[in-house]
Amino acid sequence: MADILLLDAMGVLYQSGDDVAELLIPFVYRHGRPGLSAETIEQEYVAASLGDMDTTTFWRRLGVDPALEDDYLAAHRLIEGTRETLPLLRRRFQRIACLSNDIADWSVKLRRRFGLEDWIDPWFISGDLGLRKPSAEIYSLVLERLRSKPQDVVFVDDRPRNLDTAKALGLQTALLDLRGEMQDHPHRNLRRLAGLL
Repeated sequence: MADILLLDAMGVLYQSGDDVAELLIPFVYRHGRPGLSAETIEQEYVAASLGDMDTTTFWRRLGVDPALEDDYLAAHRLIEGTRETLPLLRRRFQRIACLSNDIADWSVKLRRRFGLEDWIDPWFISGDLGLRKPSAEIYSLVLERLRSKPQDVVFVDDRPRNLDTAKALGLQTALLDLRGEMQDHPHRNLRRLAGLL
């Protein structure tokens, strides 16, 4: 049995699994520079999520007033049952940590807004680390900082490709598939986080 639970954020804690496509791109289309392609917006997001620019620079490059950032973040919602499940998981595992591809400042604002720091610590965010899943380097760095062996960690994500690399490195893996739509992957299948109990 694993000692450490490592959770993705988008699609595992928060409802939006692809926050760029579902939330960010529509927001930029409403408030940003006309004519930007979805590909351009995603490229700028990836750069910011690697820590290559601060959020003010990011918004200005997209033609969005940085003062609207909190309006954008307000669209995020927790997956139903997350608040109730985390305290139970905290009793089951010695530690709960988070590994997420995200802009560092956004991650801080969201987890504080929802009170997630009470149950999850530490947070490994791509914008702080300069690495993104599914690179093997980010998992190795997380294991080093957790001072843990791969087999002692269970990693939960909603994207099989992120889990594939983790599994190859020896982590236990579980795919959170809320709709039960993903087939043909080698990972434990979960329909809800409470399934880990």
